[in-house]
Amino acid sequence: ELQLPDHLELSEFFRKTYEPTGAFNGKQFAGGRSWAGARPELRVIGRDVHGVAAHLGLLRRYIKVGDDDLLVAELGLYGVRPDLEGLGIAHSISVMYPVLQQLGVPFAFGSVRPALRNHVSRFCRKGLANILSGVRVRSTHPDVYLDLPPTRVDDNVLVLVLPIGR
Repeated sequence: ELQLPDHLELSEFFRKTYEPTGAFNGKQFAGGRSWAGARPELRVIGRDVHGVAAHLGLLRRYIKVGDDDLLVAELGLYGVRPDLEGLGIAHSISVMYPVLQQLGVPFAFGSVRPALRNHVSRFCRKGLANILSGVRVRSTHPDVYLDLPPTRVDDNVLVLVLPIGR
């Protein structure tokens, strides 16, 4: 449902939100791109008189847990405008929770850098999620690089898990 002006506005929001964490992090949103890897299937976009205030994306995907392939919801592209920080993740995820229930997924997850542990742990205190460390995350690169393998492995992430169906 997003039109070109929406993508441009979100692109600028993400660039400003992610660039302070590293120039490359903001660079991926250049040229009106409002997604990082795959485009989100659903988005929660909070707006106020100043424009985009917060964003959370959702994408259903199969992941391997042990020997099982499970259809789950991956949450990502989380951002809150700097003047609103501290008011965002719990509200953003609670708005998305009924949608997650309708999708019938067993759980939703998102991965974050260890530096964000304190930020996401605020949400976990309410008992709606758990933080797991020591989880090996393997994913495909969003673009094809001739000098890199098609997948990357990251052992230095925290995984936020929200039980939905079980």
